Amino acid sequence: MSRHRIDRRHFLALGVAGGAAALVSACAGDDARTTSGQASSTDAGGGSGVHTIATGLYVPWGIAFLRHGTALVSQRDEASIVAIAPDGSKRIVGDVAGVAPRGEGGLQGIAMAPGDESVVFAYYTTDTDNRVATMTFDGERLGAPRPILTGLDAAYNHHGGALLFDRDGSLFVSVGDAAQADVAQDTAALNGSILRIDRTGRPWPGNPFGNEIWSYGHRNVEGMAFDAAGGLWATEFGANSTDELNLIRRGGNYGWPRFEGDSDAPDVIAPEVTWTTEEASPAGLAIVGERAYMGALRGERLWQIPLARTSTGSPAARYVGEYGRIRAVAAAPDGSLWFGTSNTDGRGRASADDDQILRITV
Repeated sequence: MSRHRIDRRHFLALGVAGGAAALVSACAGDDARTTSGQASSTDAGGGSGVHTIATGLYVPWGIAFLRHGTALVSQRDEASIVAIAPDGSKRIVGDVAGVAPRGEGGLQGIAMAPGDESVVFAYYTTDTDNRVATMTFDGERLGAPRPILTGLDAAYNHHGGALLFDRDGSLFVSVGDAAQADVAQDTAALNGSILRIDRTGRPWPGNPFGNEIWSYGHRNVEGMAFDAAGGLWATEFGANSTDELNLIRRGGNYGWPRFEGDSDAPDVIAPEVTWTTEEASPAGLAIVGERAYMGALRGERLWQIPLARTSTGSPAARYVGEYGRIRAVAAAPDGSLWFGTSNTDGRGRASADDDQILRITV
């Protein structure tokens, strides 16, 4: 594991205000229905201070909170959205029409613009592409999806899929390279990039390349979060040896496929923290206070990374092997952290309770 010093002046280059974690999800026309079983918050056993919020889920990918603490959780392979209350009660509020789950794709990131819970945003895979769509939400059910950004290349893997709003109302979208590595160095192509768009899908004014792209040279980003100073952080899956946590800058080139992990190239931004792929395979990301929390799939742990003024502290691995693959991570309105397992995705060892949503106080 290696670490690089962080220059907080990078935040000025970002040019965006800090934001809270993104919110909420997607469907078409089905009546709301209750999922089998209902879990109350109970001591999860293995990890100190970990409590089970909900069980019996199927590949929970994104967690997004409503104002009063209920979370909307996307189930990747079922293409459904589950509303989960802090007391553990849960119900499906809708299914997203047109989703065609395959490989690592399906229903992925969910988000809601700041101060507006009437429209939800979702990133998902169809038979022909990856796309971003909006859906109306009345608090009980989700409306039919209306695409705002289509034509993102899709493959078996490397979909990206994270969504995150900033306080200005712009939407950041992570798009994987769709297993075509060279596209990540092409600033005219949207795959292999982090995009910044408005609520209608148009490029945000002031984007560096005159299109939707905010940063490029990405292989597969599945987690994004803002820190208190406005810095945008993103997790990055490596190919063979090195996973990354990056501090994202406007117009920045993050190196893929020229580099995996560290680089001294003057035109490439090196990662702030790296891990071996055995330790990480990083997915969801949340920041609470001055600590980042990153889910690890292959690593089967939750990484806690201190974020200091000029450097990252030493990352600490929590709950190693206790809950299996950890994917979704989100900061709750009450200051706690929720994270979800991903043991039913075909690559994990699912228990009778999987998949689960767990809660810790941080």
